[in-house]
Order: sequence, then C-alpha cells, then structure tokens
Amino acid sequence: MSASLLAVRNLAKAALAVAFVCAALGLIGWAIRDVHLALICVFAGLLAAAGVYFAGERIVLGMVGARELLLAEAPVLHTIVEGLALRADVDKPRIYIIADGHPRALAAGRGPTSSAIAVSRALLLACPPAELEGVIAHEIAHIRTRDVVVQTAAVIVGSSLYDAARVGGFLEAGLRFVTGPLAAAVVHALLSPGRELHADRLAAEWCGTPHGLADALIRIGQASELVGFRASPVTSPLWTIDPFPPVGPTTLFATHPPVGVRVAALRGLDPDWRDRLRSA
Repeated sequence: MSASLLAVRNLAKAALAVAFVCAALGLIGWAIRDVHLALICVFAGLLAAAGVYFAGERIVLGMVGARELLLAEAPVLHTIVEGLALRADVDKPRIYIIADGHPRALAAGRGPTSSAIAVSRALLLACPPAELEGVIAHEIAHIRTRDVVVQTAAVIVGSSLYDAARVGGFLEAGLRFVTGPLAAAVVHALLSPGRELHADRLAAEWCGTPHGLADALIRIGQASELVGFRASPVTSPLWTIDPFPPVGPTTLFATHPPVGVRVAALRGLDPDWRDRLRSA
C-alpha cells in the first residue's frame, strides 16, 4: 500500500474514532438527562478531539520529558532529518532530545506539515550514521503516512484512561485492573502491528538499503535487554520498538511485531545481501 493510501486510511480511522467517542458521549448525556445534555457532551467531545489534534505533540513530548535540540548541538542529526524529509516530501520535523540511557526514538504531531521527532541521548551515542538514518527514516514514515495522528491520540487517550484509576484513592490498585486493560484495548483498536512493517519498508526505500534500519533494530533490541526502561507502559506505541514486550495473553494487545520478524522482512527486501557479504 502506498504512503498516500496509508495516510487516507489513518485519517479515516481518526475521524471514525472521533465520531464513535462523540456518539458515545451523546448517548450518555441523553440517558442521564435529555437531548440538550447530549449535545453538550458531543460538543465537549469535539473540543477534546481538537485539543488532542492541535496540542497532542506537546502533550506527548512533555510525557517523555523531551526538550528541543538546537542545530548547533547535533548538526549531523539535523542534516539527516532534513535530507530524509526532502525524500519523504514532508516539512522538516522539529527535533527533540530525551536525556535517557535507553536508545529510543519517537514521532508525534499532526502529519507531514507539523510534526516532531524525539531521540534519546543513548541512541545518538550507540548508533552509527547508517543506523541512525534508518531509525529516523522509520519515524518520518509514520509522519508521512499520518500514523502520528492516530498514535498520538491513542497514547493520550490510553494514558488518560490508565491514570483515571488515581481518583479511586485506596482503591487505585484495584481500579488498575479495569483501566489498564481498557487503555490497552483502546490503543490496540487504533494501532495495528502492520503499521510498523509499512514504516520499515518506506524507511528502507528512502535510505536506499534496508540494512541500516535492520541493524539498528537489532542493536536497540539488545540494548532493551540490558538497560532498564522507566516510563508509562501506555507510551509503548510511540517507540521504534516496544520497550515493554508483551508476554502471554498481553500479546493480543501488541502494537509492534517482534524485532526478529521485522528484521527478517527488511533483509528480505535485499535477498542477495549474504552473497555480497561473503564476496567482500
């Protein structure tokens, strides 16, 4: 599926999600009182959706503790991002840094004309330029296909549901058993693992090779096993790989394919790579 068709699909998915939420709020208002309260609830839902759409990027970046990275601080990274943005036909995303020892990256925003990419300090230190380019291309693919619109909204809504348990006071632990699965179900309904495979293929196309991203996925996956990661599990859809790999029944709510599956798919885009490596 082309990037344009994926973008249309994601916009349609976001519109349907907003319509569903507004309809649900309207039914609740009508059941509580009358049509006037129903209209108020629908209007409140539309306002909330607009807030998530226009301010979602800042909310997500605040959730992960990112700050804007100036050109003078990382000129190579800015050059990589600018070059990939030109190839992907999107406006250059704003670049943010996360002061963290876990190699990771994310994209957030409204799409090709307004977006941001955040990378951790560890990613800049751990990945050589070819791998870094692959990771950045993957995140820009999410921007180009407007995945960021859906995943930004999904993370904000999921986080709100998950944190709603705090109002329970001493019942918070028990409420987590309700709000946690509900948040996971909302995120999974909006985000499928297939979007990561689409982003991987686009990244390989823009980089001219799939191997930079494949090597980066292996490196990040290995680092995830060695370096502790502390963040809300609701943020897992944001990252290049899932830092909270699902186990057992939770695999039903997976938002990322296993790293091995993604690496195999990328290597499959260049099936002769082993022969060239042996002859080198």
